[in-house]
Amino acid sequence: MNSEVTSPVYLTAAFYKFVDLPDFAEMKPPLLALCEARQVKGMVLLAREGINSTIAGAAEDVHAVLAYLRADPRLADLEHKASYADKPPFYRMKVRLKKEIVTMGVPGISPTHMAGTYVKPKDWNALISSPDVVVIDTRNDYEVEIGTFKGAVNPDIQTFSQLPKWVEQARELEDRHGRKPRVAMFCTGGIRCEKSTALMRANGFDEVFHLQGGILKYLEQIPPEESLWQGQCFVFDERTSVGHGLVPGKLGICRSCRDPLAEGMTDSPLFELGVSCPRCFHTTSDEHKQRARERQRQFQLARARGQVHLGEPQKQKMMAQWLPADAPVLYSFRRCPYAMRARLALLSAGIRCELREVALAQKPQSLLVASPKGTVPVLVLPNRVIDQSLDIMLWALQQHDPQAWLPKDPQQLNDTFALVNLFDDEFKYHLDRYKYPTRYQLTDGLTHREAGEQWLRQIDDKLQAQPYLNGQHWGLADAALAPFVRQFAQVDRVWFNALAFTAVNAWLTAFEGSEAYEQCMHKYKVWHPD
Repeated sequence: MNSEVTSPVYLTAAFYKFVDLPDFAEMKPPLLALCEARQVKGMVLLAREGINSTIAGAAEDVHAVLAYLRADPRLADLEHKASYADKPPFYRMKVRLKKEIVTMGVPGISPTHMAGTYVKPKDWNALISSPDVVVIDTRNDYEVEIGTFKGAVNPDIQTFSQLPKWVEQARELEDRHGRKPRVAMFCTGGIRCEKSTALMRANGFDEVFHLQGGILKYLEQIPPEESLWQGQCFVFDERTSVGHGLVPGKLGICRSCRDPLAEGMTDSPLFELGVSCPRCFHTTSDEHKQRARERQRQFQLARARGQVHLGEPQKQKMMAQWLPADAPVLYSFRRCPYAMRARLALLSAGIRCELREVALAQKPQSLLVASPKGTVPVLVLPNRVIDQSLDIMLWALQQHDPQAWLPKDPQQLNDTFALVNLFDDEFKYHLDRYKYPTRYQLTDGLTHREAGEQWLRQIDDKLQAQPYLNGQHWGLADAALAPFVRQFAQVDRVWFNALAFTAVNAWLTAFEGSEAYEQCMHKYKVWHPD
């Protein structure tokens, strides 16, 4: 986990299409498998009415997913909007089945058959400048607050499903003679305004127009000197906002409510970094704010020690599909710290393997055949089986160690092994009895918590002297011990955070906030042999 890893360029592709997809549920498994194999992250929504998505990854991988979708004749003309960033906008991949790809909640609204007229970005200015046109921003209030088109009406809605009620009540949609005007509608990417035009037509508006490609396409194509756009455009990823040319904006985001911070919000007495903003201050409890303050304090400690950026795991392809027939098989259980450390090493080494998530109460026969002891992790190779977590880590890093997790100095390597083995024996003994006292016929686990605390004190002393257990960068010792310290902390996080072990807290917080942790803790369905 080297903090000096150079960030790659990530392509973000946003796309949608209203089209009849009666088989949308059957589309999910192969699409999700391809995205995970290609390490493409983001969200895809599938419904009977169409597809809606924003995905990101390496350009060749994103284009591979787009090509797969366009191979379906119904999606052959699927258009996407591209933008680039130097850090990943998303950290997970999800494909969800929905009733609607954009939720309005009004039955019978079909953009496929009732949508209004597209207007290209180059023609948009002329349309919305016409005095007989009402321009409507169909986005949520917090989006409108940071940017909109000059003269646009703000429906002041918190969710898109509130728009139908506003349309019924809005008097500005009729002139003084009760006639319905021409209407121009817009949104971020085009999907909400396209569905909105179908709603307007269902309500008796005949001349309804919408911005083709949405605000993003307008900002991409129209130069600033000709633009009628004012402010920034909020986007639902780590960029927070974009401006002309789709350049990432400088707006921040409230880490409590995840809403964008409009200009001037950080000067409000209700704003507290990492804790609250003027929008959420009155809707969160004092307990919530206190937890947020502690989390922010730990992040600041981690940043001060240079421990926030733990590096990028090597590109990993864990799915069975698109793997060679002799690819390693890893039997794992997501929350098991032994399995976590093995997955961390495999990710760092870039070892392609098939991950089989195991239900420990119903261990598959193939696991028991490979390793009769029946514990995870178990790595099955073409010519051997490795069923000890530290051995799996060593095997993976001996194949490829791009982030130098293995100490090169023999004495340091021996010291690392000694620390890990001692930790596995003694700290783990107390951890088990602290977490599961009734399993060991104990009244409570407090005596073992105190013993575990003494072990944490030793780790804290090491981390006070150097940034990582491995030395100056994250390595084998850190990856081997962090999952166990995390499990210990999770038993009573309030008590753990109150300990005076500032170095351990910062080290653990940095680990839990890393991309490696995100990938390692990805949720897989329980594997079944059939």
